[in-house]
Amino acid sequence: MPEEDVVLLRGLDAFAELGYDRASARELARRLGVSHNFINDRYGSKAAFWRAVVDAAMGAQLALMPPVDPTADDAEQVRQFISGLYRTSVVTPQLGRIFVDEFGRDTERLDYVYERYIAPVLKGVMASIERLVATGRMASVPLDVLFFAIMGPISGMVEVPLARRLGRSDDASPEQLSDTAEALATLVINGLLATGRGAGNGRASAG
Repeated sequence: MPEEDVVLLRGLDAFAELGYDRASARELARRLGVSHNFINDRYGSKAAFWRAVVDAAMGAQLALMPPVDPTADDAEQVRQFISGLYRTSVVTPQLGRIFVDEFGRDTERLDYVYERYIAPVLKGVMASIERLVATGRMASVPLDVLFFAIMGPISGMVEVPLARRLGRSDDASPEQLSDTAEALATLVINGLLATGRGAGNGRASAG
């Protein structure tokens, strides 16, 4: 019987490759190297197993997020937050693929991800963003625009086959990936702070 961390990692790979619907109980059992009733016996259902997989991967990723310097100004705090998201996304690119798949489906899984991870993570940086908007340093935009402006570039970290076709080295080092994360974060924060054009209507709000 595989160890728990092995089971969860294999589940992560399976859901990232197949998506939730195509990852049948039979196929999951085959990839996990367990009996066909293992998932129901251990987790209760495929949905519960999916949550356990996401919780394990997301918990590990959030644990790697570097703390934001509380003494930095608001713009730098937002940049550090975005950079941390991008750098840690490289550790578990499968998670990014799972989320991209789920973002387009109105399901209980999306509710779970939003309530457990997206809303709390955004809340940690919203105070800085609201102060930047209040002082005119950042355009006031709807929350959905803000979210996709920040999260969209994560595909540049996790969509490795496409990145290679666009010129990234097959053997990019951790330092090179970190540099890529910093470059993406700088581009995003510079765009958010460019308030001269295209300011949206309605201040971003985590509520």
